[in-house]
Amino acid sequence: MLRQLHISGLGVIDDLDLEPAAGLTVLTGETGAGKTMIAVALSLVTGSRASSQLARAGATAKIQARFDAPEGSETWAEDGEILLARTVGSDGKSGARIGGQLATASALAEVGARLVEIHGQHGSLRLLEPLTQIDFVDRAAGPLHLGAIAAYREAYGRLVEIRAAVADLEDATRERERELDLLAYQVREIEAVSPRAGETSELEAEAARLGHVERLLELGHAAEVSVADDGGAAESLGAAARQLAEMAELDPSTAELAERASGLAAEAAELGRDVRRRLDSLTIDPERLEEVRGRIAALKGLQRKYGATDSDVVAFVREASERLAALSGADERLEELRSERDALEERATASAAEVSAGRSAVAPDLGRDLTRQIEELGMEGAAVRVHVEPLAQPGPAGADRVELLVRGGSDQADLPLAKTASGGELSRVMLACRSILADLDDVPTLVFDEVDAGIGGRAGLAVGRRLAALAATRQVLVVTHLPQIACFADQHVRVRKDHGVARIDVLEDSERIRELSRMLAGLESSAHGASHAEELLAEAARVRAGA
Repeated sequence: MLRQLHISGLGVIDDLDLEPAAGLTVLTGETGAGKTMIAVALSLVTGSRASSQLARAGATAKIQARFDAPEGSETWAEDGEILLARTVGSDGKSGARIGGQLATASALAEVGARLVEIHGQHGSLRLLEPLTQIDFVDRAAGPLHLGAIAAYREAYGRLVEIRAAVADLEDATRERERELDLLAYQVREIEAVSPRAGETSELEAEAARLGHVERLLELGHAAEVSVADDGGAAESLGAAARQLAEMAELDPSTAELAERASGLAAEAAELGRDVRRRLDSLTIDPERLEEVRGRIAALKGLQRKYGATDSDVVAFVREASERLAALSGADERLEELRSERDALEERATASAAEVSAGRSAVAPDLGRDLTRQIEELGMEGAAVRVHVEPLAQPGPAGADRVELLVRGGSDQADLPLAKTASGGELSRVMLACRSILADLDDVPTLVFDEVDAGIGGRAGLAVGRRLAALAATRQVLVVTHLPQIACFADQHVRVRKDHGVARIDVLEDSERIRELSRMLAGLESSAHGASHAEELLAEAARVRAGA
């Protein structure tokens, strides 16, 4: 709930602190004293649009509100509380903070919507929103109906997903066919060549060898002659090895040289044999050379299209084959999705029909209950009808459009709530709704401004009783001119103007009687007014005791 509200520089408010009670707090005072500016401040600090005209000339209006943190608000909460702040400058500049952190007005509104609901000319009434009206009717229909709603929403949500998937596949059919043809061609082209990683490099080496085989033979024969023929390197090294061996017999210090010469002679002999084997393997084969060059050309052709290397081409054909397999199964998947879609449409249609039946069944009784409530709240001759109209296509909330229609009098037509009701009437309709359905939502703090517009004593008492009952489970703040409402307060705050500046006083006992007397008779010292005020307080006490 709202723990503390601090306002400075806003309209007639210079500097003001308010700590509302947990139950019903009423704000009373002379017209123009600044009561409504407190509701305006709460509206601003919970994200409503700001006007520079609200700030005092040459100043910046500042509003801070401290709330108990609801579940799910851990991002902004600190020590179990949330601090909202708003500034509005006379120069048109404004700012917002949540928990001391800079924020946008929209973020302030998002958080504030979970903390405060304001009814009146300065508040945004959720009851005017179609989804809120549908939700109200559904809650009034009871838990079984809410179960049907949950079943419908589950089916409809899945249906939306499946329809989107079907549409995507259907829209992609022509493109998919083109892609299938292209992929099939690419896979066939690559598989016809069947490249192997590193193959191009191997073939290029073989082609180089085959293309120069005559020169290789020429050079190889010359090398063989130099090494292995009579008088060649092998024979000369062998002679040197023998000569050094004889030296070693005479001079042991040359033994190492003899060993090295012997090794070189053996290596030269082995080299000669290897050269011969290599020459034997070299043959002039123009057919093989042409075959290798053709294979290289085929591999290069693939590389120009599908990758810079053989490995890239192999990776491309693997991915293309996988994509081809996936696309080839798309038709089967499309049929599966269509079948699931058809089954879901039947299920959603049946579920929507059940939801519609529940709404249609509760609508007449709910309308009569609301009519009775608003008549008791001072809207005599008015009536509320819950209109349930079938939709051509079901939506997220079902197959109906639900709307609260208000008739201002017996000779008037039913019109949507937003087009017929004043701020005070809207507040009373909202109060009637909450009287019927206490758990309309989980907003902990409710603010009513103008709820007493156009009503008198008896209706005022009825409104006061409703507000007191509502305050048993919620924190309620009411701006009122009616003593019949003020007498039910858990906390009575008087707003007065002192030298043009708004001040507040929390009234107790005799001070409260004087304020109620003023509201009744226009005079704080009126004996008759004081007596009537005491009667009102006694009546409120009896009502509360009875509750």
